[in-house]
Amino acid sequence: MQPMKKTYYGVTLGILMVKSHFRRFHGDIGHAGTWSFPVQYRIVADAVPSRMTEMHNVSLLEPFKAAAQELIEAGVDGITTTCGFLSIYQRELADFCSVPVATSALLQVPMVERIIPGNKKVGILTYNGDALTGRYLEAAGVAADTPVVGMPPTSEFVRSIRDGDDSVPFEVLREEVLATAGTLMTRHPDIGAIVSECTNLTPFSADIAQRFRVPVFDAVTMVNCFHAALKPQRFAQD
Repeated sequence: MQPMKKTYYGVTLGILMVKSHFRRFHGDIGHAGTWSFPVQYRIVADAVPSRMTEMHNVSLLEPFKAAAQELIEAGVDGITTTCGFLSIYQRELADFCSVPVATSALLQVPMVERIIPGNKKVGILTYNGDALTGRYLEAAGVAADTPVVGMPPTSEFVRSIRDGDDSVPFEVLREEVLATAGTLMTRHPDIGAIVSECTNLTPFSADIAQRFRVPVFDAVTMVNCFHAALKPQRFAQD
């Protein structure tokens, strides 16, 4: 089999990006400074935040396929995305692409369940708790009864993403995220780890872990693991 010719080299990971205009802080998947390795972004123009929670919107699948193919043909070795709700396309995109695809931080949930005590649960923080049900969870191998809590619809976090407002201070968002994480922990005191669905929650993972004393898995933990598998570290031998 002939290797695919590349346009650029040295970029292992391609990121399919929702078209948005809110502020992406350091730690967000859409902030290039988050990564210790180069990444290549491709904006999917039809994919705006308001459409990400439409249950398996088939009209969005083809634009994501096309953008993924552009990244692959240009030179990437793996594909990920900037929205955890794209878990619903995991099978279709993995089957379509000639390189591995990791659509959502939710893919970590089955693994996390197995590394915490059996009497503990994984809790999910999400952008939209009402929408993150059914096929979004099933597509990532997540049990339907997994505890899920979403950011309040009236929060600045949700509004800033929905409206494309880049002026909301980091501290305001941080306090909203911590309050929502607190709601998750109060409702489900047997939680032993948290997985954040929303890629925009990752800048606050350290604060969540510090306050609630549980490990936090998010888009960054997934992508770092994914990249490490695509490009394993070579170790010098004694």
